[in-house]
Amino acid sequence: MSTRRELANAIRVLSMDAVQKAKSGHPGAPMGMADIAEVLWNDHMKYNPTNANWADRDRFVLSNGHGSMLIYSLLHLTGFDLSIDDIKNFRQLHAKTAGHPEYGYADGIETTTGPLGQGITNAVGMAIAERTLGAQFNKPGHNIVDHHTYVFMGDGCLMEGLSHEAAAMAGTLGLGKLIAFWDDNDISIDGHIGDWMEKGVPGRFKSYDWHVIPNVDGHDADAIDAAIREAKSVNDKPTLICTRTTIGFGSPNLCGSHDCHGAPLGDEEIKLTRENLDWNYEPFVIPDEVYNGWDHKEKGAAEEAEWNTRFEAYRAEFPEEAAEFERRMAGDLPANFEVEMDNFIAKTQEEMPNIASRKASQNAIEAMGPLLPEMFGGSADLTGSNLTNWSGTVKVNSTVADGNYLSCGVREFGMAHMMNGMVLHGGFKVYGGTFFMFMEFMRNALRMSALMKIGTIYVYTHDSIGLGEDGPTHQPVEQLATMRVIPNFQTWRGCDAVESAVSWKVAMMRGDAPTALVFSRQNLTPMERTPEQVKNIEKGGYVLKDCEGTPDIIFIATGSEVGLAVEAAEAMNEKVRVVSMPSTCAFDTQDQAYRDSVLIPGVKRVAIEAGVAQSWYKYVGLDGGMVCMSTFGESAPAGELFKEFGFTVENVVATANKVLGK
Repeated sequence: MSTRRELANAIRVLSMDAVQKAKSGHPGAPMGMADIAEVLWNDHMKYNPTNANWADRDRFVLSNGHGSMLIYSLLHLTGFDLSIDDIKNFRQLHAKTAGHPEYGYADGIETTTGPLGQGITNAVGMAIAERTLGAQFNKPGHNIVDHHTYVFMGDGCLMEGLSHEAAAMAGTLGLGKLIAFWDDNDISIDGHIGDWMEKGVPGRFKSYDWHVIPNVDGHDADAIDAAIREAKSVNDKPTLICTRTTIGFGSPNLCGSHDCHGAPLGDEEIKLTRENLDWNYEPFVIPDEVYNGWDHKEKGAAEEAEWNTRFEAYRAEFPEEAAEFERRMAGDLPANFEVEMDNFIAKTQEEMPNIASRKASQNAIEAMGPLLPEMFGGSADLTGSNLTNWSGTVKVNSTVADGNYLSCGVREFGMAHMMNGMVLHGGFKVYGGTFFMFMEFMRNALRMSALMKIGTIYVYTHDSIGLGEDGPTHQPVEQLATMRVIPNFQTWRGCDAVESAVSWKVAMMRGDAPTALVFSRQNLTPMERTPEQVKNIEKGGYVLKDCEGTPDIIFIATGSEVGLAVEAAEAMNEKVRVVSMPSTCAFDTQDQAYRDSVLIPGVKRVAIEAGVAQSWYKYVGLDGGMVCMSTFGESAPAGELFKEFGFTVENVVATANKVLGK
């Protein structure tokens, strides 16, 4: 039987060999954290390698994702669908073993990590989801949701402010099933961290109301085991286990140095490391006794089978709850959702309310709330402005777990990545709101949700210079254009209550891409539509107002500027078609025939939007017209600002005439 150190050494040799073969990578962290990983994955974590998506598995997040060979080694050794050839293919094109852990590439990877601080923040979201889901479904004698979230993180994660937004939230909520391991190795890329990182990490986490276990020898299996047992015994606080490690442990000449952080060890040093570890096997060769010591398939299957037995007992006593749990964890919407939302949209069209689209958004949330018990919302300290709450809102806090809303405080970035973590955990449709301008704090989270192809919903209000007196610091100008270029990311900006409701419906039904819903502060003029036009809103762009025959010019607008486009069209002597395009992203996915039916080839066009013009050239061409922003805004009432920046009937007509050569 292999010793613990021999099992841990398998991680070390696989990591250094894979990095060496790839000629790039980060061997230091996997070699340094191997002993911690061995104790956690062999003695404490609950998982089944043959069913990586078992609902009640423990979640493991490698926040210091540059050490990706650590998780790849663990997945391979414990029996997940990750072969030795996958390990050899580390960092190669289309490999499961990408340079950083990528969600969806290999079973067992719970989230994409790499941008530091993001993984621990995802993990906080996962822990919130576990706690809330348990409160919603567990019954006396039936704990069907009962698992931990474990996180490995390095010094770099703790340097990022993002991690502390999330850590403070986790402590405030008392997330007792969140356990984080700090890889305290005193090294980052530039060398020893004493000149740029404070020494007070344990004290800082204590101030966040975490349980802190200091000074754990990260190479002593018994000390690691004792620390994990202590952490699991604490139910009312998250735990930080401070593990002191040596980066590159086992390398005789490079251990403890930043030289092994992000570069191959080299053939000679690898040879010496093998000798130092007493590892007498060729590269990528793991002896059977080591594989046997790691193999978790039988134990994992037994753990899941035991849970399945308990779940069937739960089903026998609570059949409706069991079916609902399965539906939610599968990510399926209720069967009546689409029909009920279509009815709500039709009613909204009939009533034609003259309201701000942020209020229309709240109305849609109110309509969806009773239909979607999985709906979980929040705001970054702007609930009353974002209007992200509804009559059924129950706020989650340290004493209330059975809720559906989280007040995140002024933590936009942390909120966004916690939302991603909740979505990744499963069981929830998650949205969070802030002012549109503050998406800049969240940008990496938007990109990561798009990269992972998950259905996080971002609610942005106060969408343009129309927010008025708060001035250019709060007036989004370039944000729409920049969001539209994120691959696999859906952006919607509705022109009235109906388009706003449709955007919510589409976002909720889209589980494979994140969505930004962009809403106004000011009231928006309701538009008349036929049922066919209402249905076409989902296509992202459609003909809202048309003329007889082929138009002379087409106006394309979004949001509050659609009303302006309609007014300007009525003031023109020429034949004008008005196209509302709430989502260029959705419109671009339509077939060519539909797009040509809306934007007739060869017809001149003018784009009208209170944002920068860059994203509109693909629709109007270089010879088209733009009524857009080219500068930042100013501080003044909204009406004055729209006039100041040319969003008037007169300017739209003049722009159109210029395009037409008049």
